[in-house]
Amino acid sequence: MDPVRCGWCKGDTLYEAYHDQEWGVPVKDDALLFEFLVLETFQAGLSWITILKRRENFRIAFDYFDYQKIATYPESKIQNLLQDEGIIRNKLKVRATVTNAIAYMAIQKEFGSFSNYIWQFVNNEPIKNKVINYKDAPANTPISDKISTDLKKRGFKFVGSTIIYAFMQATGMVNDHQINCFRYTEV
Repeated sequence: MDPVRCGWCKGDTLYEAYHDQEWGVPVKDDALLFEFLVLETFQAGLSWITILKRRENFRIAFDYFDYQKIATYPESKIQNLLQDEGIIRNKLKVRATVTNAIAYMAIQKEFGSFSNYIWQFVNNEPIKNKVINYKDAPANTPISDKISTDLKKRGFKFVGSTIIYAFMQATGMVNDHQINCFRYTEV
């Protein structure tokens, strides 16, 4: 018998694997945090499954999310990315990834790591919500509003409150697994 999962991932093996292994697990590693930030940026206006299906293509196209390398992408690399059918070829999002890599490193320099910076907004502890039905989980919160505003002041692009809240869910800053989901108590 299959375990009880959050309703949003049911019926797709890729979605279920992502849900079971990654979603909501606290991430403190700067490289992985940057990957999630980039993927959430590209997800804006699209479904998460669209991004998930192209995740490996994104990894290859963006040098495995090496933000130090991305920060120095020349125009020729940006133009190559805009021709890459394996990713989402949105000019503003591709350029935002370069801009965000630069801003990301500035935060690392100021706070010692991006993890130190981002986790301070939740007092270094995941917020554990009590979601009964995934459809009732918020799209944003006052904390995601605050993070979004601060990131924008620091030069980040495509970091609206809804994107940031999805980032918080993905990286375990907030546990929005349904309370009957087997992962709720595990993360």
